Amino acid sequence: MEQEIRSQLENIEAEEGVRILFACESGSRAWGFPSADSDYDVRFLYLHPPEWYLSIDLEKKRDVIERPINEQIDLSGWDLRKALGLLRKSNPPLLEWLGSPIIYWEKYSVAQQMRALTSTYYSPKACMYHYLHMARGNYREYLRGCFL
Repeated sequence: MEQEIRSQLENIEAEEGVRILFACESGSRAWGFPSADSDYDVRFLYLHPPEWYLSIDLEKKRDVIERPINEQIDLSGWDLRKALGLLRKSNPPLLEWLGSPIIYWEKYSVAQQMRALTSTYYSPKACMYHYLHMARGNYREYLRGCFL
């Protein structure tokens, strides 16, 4: 499966004209408790060519690449500029990606440098609010009906 994931990442590079800097597993596999039907949640950071960033309508451009789940692989990635902005805000999903024990692709030192910055930008308060919001949403959407 790891070779298939790398192959799909190479396809994204070719199709989108980007360079993938880092890709990891996120979700139950990364946390060590996949179920028999767990898919592979592959998350990645990528970089566009310089001219993409130098356009006057940069803020209108899409900074996420997503692929439909295909043969148990869920691929989703963020542009490096977006990821750096989220790192500054102590974004929990990004912090989880950077700390994932399953790395599929790490060609450059970008992820390593971002990991080094996490101690500067990590905010327990921001993370607490993120997970509290998720817990409330899960309760509202999935659990409340179980207890009524």
